[in-house]
Amino acid sequence: MINIKFFIPIILSLLFAVSCKKDKKETPLDTGNMVIKFTHLIDGQSLQQDTMKYINAAGSVYSITEVKYFVSELTLYKSDGSKQLINQWEEIHYVDEDLPDTKTWNVYDKIPIGTYDSITFVFGITEEKNKSFMYVNPPEVNMMWPDILGGGYHYLMINGFWKNTLQQNEPYNFHLGIGQLYAGSTISTDSIVGYVQNYFTVHLPNSSFTIQKDETKEIQFIMNIESWFKTPHIYDHNYWGGAIMQKQLAMQMAKENGWDVFSIGYIH
Repeated sequence: MINIKFFIPIILSLLFAVSCKKDKKETPLDTGNMVIKFTHLIDGQSLQQDTMKYINAAGSVYSITEVKYFVSELTLYKSDGSKQLINQWEEIHYVDEDLPDTKTWNVYDKIPIGTYDSITFVFGITEEKNKSFMYVNPPEVNMMWPDILGGGYHYLMINGFWKNTLQQNEPYNFHLGIGQLYAGSTISTDSIVGYVQNYFTVHLPNSSFTIQKDETKEIQFIMNIESWFKTPHIYDHNYWGGAIMQKQLAMQMAKENGWDVFSIGYIH
């Protein structure tokens, strides 16, 4: 006959060992917090909306009335090759010059302590995540991209006016989103044969930082708006016209100009 009393200490020891192992596994790493501040500049000065005071690289006088965009896939890299992807709660962040609260991103994810060499993010939304009707409320819902043109949401809206060759104020919509490929030379929704994903990854220079336990690290992301119109391509409103949603060549130029639009202002 088996003596149960003999096995009780053994069972208790096993349960204690399993419990300790589980507790050790679930012990969180030491972490800190992160806040991203978005700032919009033109030629090094704070953006002033609704004033015809700026001159782009093509020589046109222009104004800015609206600046709206999405950033996503924020990623922090360490020198050992490891990385921290921000994806636990708000992985896609909307920024709107007219809505001050959107210019502060209180990152939900806890950031493991240590030194990070660099920061990247996706400007816009990746094909996998950019789905129509994932937003149902303003302001994000107002960024919808027509389904017939690829669906999902705009990556960018910069709206304003420029002085055309007749020195008349003419509206422009510098919008970036999913592009279209057309059969032949006719730009018509009936002749769309494919779509182009125009989101891109931004590599922020001088973005290394160290975060300590329970520290909140605040980092300023600057959008240098004039760069959308000058590097590496000089963007001319007089050539491309006021709207570019169905002009993939214009959106490709905007995408390629986006490589140096963002910079780091401060880290503290």
